[in-house]
Amino acid sequence: MTEWEQKKLNPEFSDSRDVGLKDSVRVGWYQNDQNELFRGFPINSEDTVVDVGCGAGGATLFCARRGAEIVYCDIGKENIDRLSEKIKETPARKHQGIVTDCMPLPLASDFATRVISMEMLEHVDDPAAVLAELVRIGKPGALYLISVPDAASENLQKPFASPEYFQKPNHIHIFTSEEITNLVKNAGLEVIEYTGYGFFWNIWMCIHWVCEKAAHSETKNISHNRVQPPYFPILDDWAAIWDKLLSLPQADTMMKALDQLLPKSQIIIARKPLD
Repeated sequence: MTEWEQKKLNPEFSDSRDVGLKDSVRVGWYQNDQNELFRGFPINSEDTVVDVGCGAGGATLFCARRGAEIVYCDIGKENIDRLSEKIKETPARKHQGIVTDCMPLPLASDFATRVISMEMLEHVDDPAAVLAELVRIGKPGALYLISVPDAASENLQKPFASPEYFQKPNHIHIFTSEEITNLVKNAGLEVIEYTGYGFFWNIWMCIHWVCEKAAHSETKNISHNRVQPPYFPILDDWAAIWDKLLSLPQADTMMKALDQLLPKSQIIIARKPLD
């Protein structure tokens, strides 16, 4: 870790987390100027947001900084406790952290104007039942932001990822684009947009698994945001390459093509019907 921290002192060093965030912003995440968590998914101080499976809380904090009322839910108490401390420093209109497995969600029906479920449905025993709960708590007209890992990405990693990655409590479902969109529609939501992103993280995870096996140091981490530094040097190299690519004039065109070819995640924006 000391060696890695010394590398970080170099102004030209590319931290994977920073590069991943830059990549995410380029494709539409965390649009501060437009107050959009993802393009087409605006947040304002009048919103009541429920973030289910909040994890480290990036989405929750984005919404809290817009002054929204925010309820953040996770099965891990440590995530809720850490986030509860951070959210005190935001202008959130109101906030509440709930430790729950979502079955059921301890919230009233027709409660939220925005519902977020990012990289969560692949972990639960009954995704349809959890989605039914998410639909129940949304007001008529509420917007939903749902993401799950892409099937091509998951299947690519299967031959060399740690077996635990595809076992409970980690990824126990793999959704094709048709399966996830049908799941959302069958829950009673209208799909507004379907897209994919995350080629950078897709390759990053593939390299991570291969390095772990080579180093005989396999972990049981759930996703890239659970993998903490120091990273394997080759992952620093990949981050540096991608960072340099992002500075090129045709980077956006390249990113779009690669994200369509092999995305890390599938994203759906949906709406609860008014009637």
